[in-house]
Amino acid sequence: MEITKTAIVSMVGRPNVGKSTLTNKLVGRKVAIVSNKPQTTRTRITGLLNKDGCQYVFLDTPGLHKPRSRLGDYMVKVVEDTVTEVDVAALIVEPIPNIGAPEEKLIAQIEEAGIPSILVINKTDTVKHEDLLAVIAAYAARHEFDAVIPVSARTGKNLDILMEEINKFALEGPQLFPEDMVSDQPERQMAAEIIREKMLLLLDREVPHGVAVGIEKMETRESGTVSIYATIYCEKASHKGIIIGKGGAMLKKIGELARRDLERDLGAKVYLDLWIKIKEDWRNNQYQMRNFGYQDE
Repeated sequence: MEITKTAIVSMVGRPNVGKSTLTNKLVGRKVAIVSNKPQTTRTRITGLLNKDGCQYVFLDTPGLHKPRSRLGDYMVKVVEDTVTEVDVAALIVEPIPNIGAPEEKLIAQIEEAGIPSILVINKTDTVKHEDLLAVIAAYAARHEFDAVIPVSARTGKNLDILMEEINKFALEGPQLFPEDMVSDQPERQMAAEIIREKMLLLLDREVPHGVAVGIEKMETRESGTVSIYATIYCEKASHKGIIIGKGGAMLKKIGELARRDLERDLGAKVYLDLWIKIKEDWRNNQYQMRNFGYQDE
């Protein structure tokens, strides 16, 4: 397929509005981890789709929130640096008829930059049509979006219409990434994120928000098996005990679920070795954050 146009799209919004789920649906592959917990996405993730002569570059970002740590500061900066350096900004919101502080801040940035914008109202499968009209009216009174598209990332409703709108802002030019790429994430980073996703799924309260995953070694054996040696870093000794679980049951479950996804993504049998270490207050340690890949691009 000859690529003659590109469209770079920032996917922005508050935590838990479905940015990563929507990015995965549009790309057609899972490139960003998802969970029902806020702040699942910690850094910018690029999802790529080549379709009808256009390369779409989706920039999935952390949810804009009030930071309480250096990691939080970093996440907010990622959003602020990404929202306007694009061809079109997609502001993703829930079907609630009032504009909160995160949305207000993002709209102000879009206006200041003077870039095209699409309001994407997600989770429309959870509300009635008349309730949706109130949401559209509230945002229309605040900003003149180039398009307003009600969608459901979960069911796929209206995603084809969203793609048609995004295509209007594509620019003539060569493709930015190789045709066979679906994300710019290195395999090590994707493996670490998959392991972290399973902890978000299985662990409660603040425990999964205080973890980071480092891939110490990743190699392919002669047999074709991919060996991955990973260390889970947590902030407290009590958290370490929760992650391990009674008789090692929780750590085993995390490993089983992560290995299943890794084998699907890598197309090979995976040997996964997990260890746990304590790094107190690493979310406020700039050196440790850099070690885990949370650094200015």
